[in-house]
Amino acid sequence: MENRNIIVIGASAGGFEAIKQLINDLPADLDAAIFIVWHMSPDVRGILPHVINKMGRLKASHAIDKEKFINRHVYVAPPDHHLLIEDDRVRVTRGPKENRFRPAIDPLFRSAAFSYASRVIGVILSGALDDGVAGLWAIKQQGGLAVVQDPLDAEVSSMPANAINAVRVNHIVPIKDMGALLTKLVQEQAPAPTSGENIDHERTVMEVRLAMNEKLSKKEIFEYGELTPYTCPECHGVLTALREGDRIRFRCHTGHAFSADSLLAGITGYVEETLWNTLRSVQESILLLNHMGDHFAEANQPKVAAMYFKKAADAARLADVIRQATFNHEQLNTDNIRDQANEQPN
Repeated sequence: MENRNIIVIGASAGGFEAIKQLINDLPADLDAAIFIVWHMSPDVRGILPHVINKMGRLKASHAIDKEKFINRHVYVAPPDHHLLIEDDRVRVTRGPKENRFRPAIDPLFRSAAFSYASRVIGVILSGALDDGVAGLWAIKQQGGLAVVQDPLDAEVSSMPANAINAVRVNHIVPIKDMGALLTKLVQEQAPAPTSGENIDHERTVMEVRLAMNEKLSKKEIFEYGELTPYTCPECHGVLTALREGDRIRFRCHTGHAFSADSLLAGITGYVEETLWNTLRSVQESILLLNHMGDHFAEANQPKVAAMYFKKAADAARLADVIRQATFNHEQLNTDNIRDQANEQPN
């Protein structure tokens, strides 16, 4: 029997300090391999391995595609790349974004669950929205453990709170207690993995293959869910709804994945982008109409010139309406809707 010696950690907003404290609280001889996805901008230099190495305990590095991983080492997802586990090696890919992120937490958790089943400990730290929830679900389905930072202790509570609401979490602890907890859990023997194929297992295989950049047919994705009227905010492909217990998430045929919350944020964000593009186009039409009016005025065609100027004035009024709609538009997610609901009088 193997111990629970695969630790996968996901964090987003507010997670940097939490990661630092957690890794600093782990012993240097921890007999486990640690994998971290921390959401970051694709154009920033990844500093997390350097910060961990300066602490002088566990060694850390950005993962290198197909390198064989070892215990007592921390592997960090490089900027703009997913980090995955495939047998005894790490994979670093530029697969489709999930929940609008790359690296995303779900692909790491899902691939760990597929390769190591009950030996996996999934950890969710501070962050916004709910990336990591679907991956934590996969870990639990395969017999692994779910550990979540106490939302009251997290700088940004959404990710931990969403994980607790959607998954039967094994441990909810403040970050100061998590290092000791993981040190204890790593010493436990993992139960035998569950046997038999099921729809969740088959879908996990499909989704791991997608993150690995393997080519799949549309049918392979569509057969695991139901087609929806929604389109992907990334590529505008048709989205398929995938069910996990009472929870629904979405995938398009090119591979982009969304929770319901990240889809709402993506769609409303796209609405704002569309409004700005529309405003720009209308303003360009005003400039062109006035330019053409000047041209016909100079050509001594005052009636035609006047009509161009009238159309430019009509477009200017339309631009004012679009500008106001743009300024009034909200980018929505579950958190800000809940906040607004709580502000309403009883």
